[in-house]
Amino acid sequence: MISEDKAGSQDYKSTLIVVSRFQWKRQSENCKSTSILWFLKKVKNMKSISENGWPELNFEAFKDTLETVHLWTQIVGKIRLRKTPWINHSWHVTLKVSPLGLTTGSIPFENGMFEIEFDFINDLVLITLSSGKIEKMQLYARTVSDFYQELMGKLKDLGVDVGIYAAPNEIEPAIRFDQDVIHRSYVHSQIHSFWEILVRVNNIFTEFRAGFIGKCSPVHFFWGGFDLAVTRFSGRTAPKYPGSVPNIPARVMQEAYSHEVSSCGFWPGNAQYPQAAFYSYCYPTPDDFGSQPIMPKEAFFSKDLGEFLLNYDVVLDVADPAGIILQFLQSTYEAAALTGHWDRSSLEEDFSSMEK
Repeated sequence: MISEDKAGSQDYKSTLIVVSRFQWKRQSENCKSTSILWFLKKVKNMKSISENGWPELNFEAFKDTLETVHLWTQIVGKIRLRKTPWINHSWHVTLKVSPLGLTTGSIPFENGMFEIEFDFINDLVLITLSSGKIEKMQLYARTVSDFYQELMGKLKDLGVDVGIYAAPNEIEPAIRFDQDVIHRSYVHSQIHSFWEILVRVNNIFTEFRAGFIGKCSPVHFFWGGFDLAVTRFSGRTAPKYPGSVPNIPARVMQEAYSHEVSSCGFWPGNAQYPQAAFYSYCYPTPDDFGSQPIMPKEAFFSKDLGEFLLNYDVVLDVADPAGIILQFLQSTYEAAALTGHWDRSSLEEDFSSMEK
């Protein structure tokens, strides 16, 4: 593995040389300590990328930043939830990967529409109204409470009247946003790497989605689980969902899984599974689903999680990341379709010839 700066134009080596010179200059000329600290911070924040160009994602190293940003996205997602009519399977609440970061897309309100976008390139939140008004918020190491108070205040000033249930979903313990002064981490290089991965995965998921003509979700980012996902449907209704998710009403989960699905996604890891991975599951889950042959060989079925997994680290070590991810998506979908007796002939179509 090599650092992004070192792979670029010897910036890494040059920075270390400059640091050394500043250390010597400080001893001989008593230069200000802020200069050396700035350069040391630059070295610390360098991103690591693999030889195939995909950024590394170490959950243990990234988790504080990921947990904080996860909560920030929940606040923004709940704003979209409150202002958008309910759409089946909660598709109205999700965020989308954008050229800058993550966005709500257009949200209707009394005076037109507005959009909230995380800009992970410039460390900003952008609030844009159809009236032409634009507000900005800085992203930095700040508490969830501070982020919540400023965002809601700016929306009020812009004339967007919205109130949300101010506690997180799918998280335990669920600390109220206005009281959470625990989560306060933000490292630009870490969130930027995560977003760069989302951009690549979003494009691969979009390609995978194109081969299905049955009911299918958009490729979208669920702020509850902090994962990017796309879901295919067999067209048949499913048994009533018996499970539960922390701080989610049962009727929401039952509606989300009201029809048979094969769902795949990517998430950066969590306490239960502390590493980034691609996943694939189906509901309902046939008894022989987990024993089906899948690709690539590094993928496996987790009995604890009830889904197939392909650890992200595997992708870093191959020459064709997109190819290996598409193998995983297709083979695990076929496992669901085969064991669930889906009518594949009426659900699949190759439109690639129309692109020529």
